[in-house]
Amino acid sequence: LRSCSPGRARLTNASRHAYLVARFGDIYAQERLDAETLLRTYVSDMEMVQRIIYIAAVESFHAAKMAYRHFKMRVRKTLSLGHSGPESLEDTVLDYIVRHEDLYDVQASVNEVIRSMNMNPKISFPPETDFIVISSLIRELCRVAFSMQTLIPPLDIAFGIDGELFNETKYRRSFDSDFTAPLVAHHVWPALLENDTVIVKGEAVTKR
Repeated sequence: LRSCSPGRARLTNASRHAYLVARFGDIYAQERLDAETLLRTYVSDMEMVQRIIYIAAVESFHAAKMAYRHFKMRVRKTLSLGHSGPESLEDTVLDYIVRHEDLYDVQASVNEVIRSMNMNPKISFPPETDFIVISSLIRELCRVAFSMQTLIPPLDIAFGIDGELFNETKYRRSFDSDFTAPLVAHHVWPALLENDTVIVKGEAVTKR
């Protein structure tokens, strides 16, 4: 294994950050709606459709972060054997990962997400079909989430729970919300965080 030029990850951090934040927005605007349309052919309840997509996003980030940790450990173990500088081992590891993100086994993460969704008591699917129908959305989310771990600092999504107090800083209300209701009934899309600060708002449904 050979590292690329010193500091590549740091040098490209700002441009990668901008691209990934924009891509997260694109997935919300395009792939999410495609998945919603597809799910509506199997599930008549719009709330269930929104819950399925939100949980897919949360599980995708979880699976991609776990995969990144394991990938980074393997790269560090291999590169440490011959590392001599001038950049730090951590920078060399990060540079390698940024350059070889195509080695990320995204399909393994997609399988993990679908397994987790199948065990989630909050969502259900008609027995004749499977969550695999939205695997293209899950794949894109896993790819973006994995790449976001290579940023300094990494990006993550906010953890939301049903019944939490609606937070204007964190979420937009969905068009079918009760705009006077103070509590979140369920979430449509997660907020994106950098150092626990919201940089892209999510979407939530508020109802009394």
